[in-house]
Amino acid sequence: MPDQSAIRTALSDYKDPETGRPLGQDQIRDIELTGTSLTVTVGLATYVAPLWEDAQAEIAALLRQKFADLSSVTVRIAPHQRPALPQGPLGLTVKSVIAVGSGKGGVGKSTIAASIALGLAQAGCEVGLMDADVYGPSIPHLFGVKTMPEPQGGRLQPVETAGLKLMSMGFLVPPGEAVVWRGPMLHKSIQQFLGGVSWGELDYLIVDMPPGTGDVAISLSQSVPLTGAVVVCTPQDVALIDAVKAIAMFGKVNIPILGIVENMSYFVCPDNGKRYDIFGHGGAQRKAQELHVPFLGEVPINMQLRINGDAGETAKNFDVVDSAPYLRHICYRLVKNLSEQHRAAPPLPKLSIL
Repeated sequence: MPDQSAIRTALSDYKDPETGRPLGQDQIRDIELTGTSLTVTVGLATYVAPLWEDAQAEIAALLRQKFADLSSVTVRIAPHQRPALPQGPLGLTVKSVIAVGSGKGGVGKSTIAASIALGLAQAGCEVGLMDADVYGPSIPHLFGVKTMPEPQGGRLQPVETAGLKLMSMGFLVPPGEAVVWRGPMLHKSIQQFLGGVSWGELDYLIVDMPPGTGDVAISLSQSVPLTGAVVVCTPQDVALIDAVKAIAMFGKVNIPILGIVENMSYFVCPDNGKRYDIFGHGGAQRKAQELHVPFLGEVPINMQLRINGDAGETAKNFDVVDSAPYLRHICYRLVKNLSEQHRAAPPLPKLSIL
């Protein structure tokens, strides 16, 4: 039978899903060996909270493989503190900044961005949601929030709701009033939202981009190191054409594509259960394969998602039985892909340039 030293040595072969490197000894917590029954507690960061169940199964399988005489293996996951380091010239303390964009409007990009942020937060991650659509901010309406951000210590405090930290131009401009700005003002507002807001330490900052291609992507790429972008589109060709343009735009400013989401993928009639492919189906997945980028998943048309958004209750999207599994899968797939990248090539430490 193994002793504690042998168990620690075996666990050091497991790659942390966040860093891609072997578990640190401070991550290996309690080891309880009673007869042939083993219980271990491993610390993992909330950054990979959606993968904790996967990690439990992987660690248990590793220990069973190493020590065949064990009759039972129980793995517990505990939160492990791994602070986010300041990134970029603005010193943003966030582990991953993810832009959610689209080639055109009307594809449900803001709803998907909000749902990704909510799904990550509900899984246990620390998440911020920044509305970068200065001309048509949707996030305040989707969450039913009208609170004016308060200044404190020379910075704005993000609005907190549903476990998220939010910032949007919609909080700062009276309803119905238009923002008419040229590029330099737009760039300044993006920098203010990044560096002039007390985001605190975040695992993820989700950025709801304006539709189309324009100045915001350039401003983001210059202000903070982006982990990558998620592109949202609908299945029909006219939307896919614009989605390809969005992917090309992100490529020109050196923002990796983390995946494509097919929204409004199909509709199941609640009256007869019959499925209708209103905009076609599978177009985004085929385009993802063609462009060699990940496909994160699809979201069917569901009236309750629209009702929740109109009522400012987007936080209830994960209570919708017919939609929640699709939304959770997108969040899981996004974090899983990032983890696999880190394990394949552990990222180098990020150094701040002051």
